[in-house]
Amino acid sequence: MIVEAMGRRFGESVVNATVFRGETTITTERKALLPLGRFLRDEPGLAFTFLSDLCAVDLHPRTPRFQVVYHLFAPDTGHRLRVKVPLDGEDAVIDSVTGIWETADWHERECFDLFGIRFRNHPDLRRILLPEAFEGHPLRKDFPLGGRTEP
Repeated sequence: MIVEAMGRRFGESVVNATVFRGETTITTERKALLPLGRFLRDEPGLAFTFLSDLCAVDLHPRTPRFQVVYHLFAPDTGHRLRVKVPLDGEDAVIDSVTGIWETADWHERECFDLFGIRFRNHPDLRRILLPEAFEGHPLRKDFPLGGRTEP
């Protein structure tokens, strides 16, 4: 039902949809994220009102390099949904979903801090775990294994 509803509304913006062991995962284009998020939150029968997690995956050296992954929950139905949005490494910018799900605030900051993914229109996008002076993003696959050392 979820996949069909999104397909009717967003068509080709839903690039891929799979159901594996009862878990639904969709992949969508970056430009469709905000309208899709509002639809998933507000559509009667769906009501994915809770963003339980947001994370990123670095697929380096593949292209697109990153995926931002949103884990949604609908308390009324108990359904869960995973939404993936691919991003190029050179253009790792995506709209913030804090206006849809307030819980995205610190999750997006963590993604920014550790992967360097920028969230457009985030209310306070700054490091959350590492010091402001820290250089680089340690969860990127091209970050040195031993960390960066001072000369």
